[in-house]
Amino acid sequence: MSRSLRRGAIAALVLAAIVPLSACAAGNTPDTLEIKPDNAATSLGDNLRLNNIVVVTPARTAAGAGESAAVPATVTVNISNTGQAPESLKSITVGDAAATFTDAKGAPVNEIVIPAGGAVLIGGPEQPNARVASAKLSTGGFATTNFTFAVAGKVGAEAAVQPAVGLYAGFGPKAEVLPSASPVVAPAPSASGSATASASATAPVPPSGSASAPASGAATATGTPTGTASSSPAAGH
Repeated sequence: MSRSLRRGAIAALVLAAIVPLSACAAGNTPDTLEIKPDNAATSLGDNLRLNNIVVVTPARTAAGAGESAAVPATVTVNISNTGQAPESLKSITVGDAAATFTDAKGAPVNEIVIPAGGAVLIGGPEQPNARVASAKLSTGGFATTNFTFAVAGKVGAEAAVQPAVGLYAGFGPKAEVLPSASPVVAPAPSASGSATASASATAPVPPSGSASAPASGAATATGTPTGTASSSPAAGH
């Protein structure tokens, strides 16, 4: 090999070594590498594609990281339909728990329609939402999610379970407002009760009939001997 060929080969090797080093120097952030989070994705048939499937739990739960707890959750997913006809999402389950659907305005609906040639983001502000009232989940783990469509059928995926912080701050379940309990106030003593108690404490008055009877009897007894003494001398005459 001539000297010029050797120099060319060496230059090519040096250039090949420099390119990866310059790429490393640019950093490994998502902005530089133009990558998205490694969330679950799946497809169903030729037309339906489900991307970025995530189960979002409240920002704070009683369970620690890696511990399972029964908590409310929402499912966020981007569903695209490349077919010529619209498709309807009929149900989503997280484990054994079924989700309820609301439209972009928050009204309950029985299904979410994915238009032909379009896509629908489920989850987040001003979007259709799928909420699970309670499911046993482990934040930072995975949950089995199943999607059932009217025509295409059913498909499942192992979705990451993330808390509603950072990128998912607007995607978590909203807290339910429960009516506050009214304080129980003990009734105050009534005025009639006080008067009754006062009357009971007063000394009883003897019945008038009992006092008059002995007095009348005493007067009658006194009159009887007087009449007898006065009539005896008259009988002797």
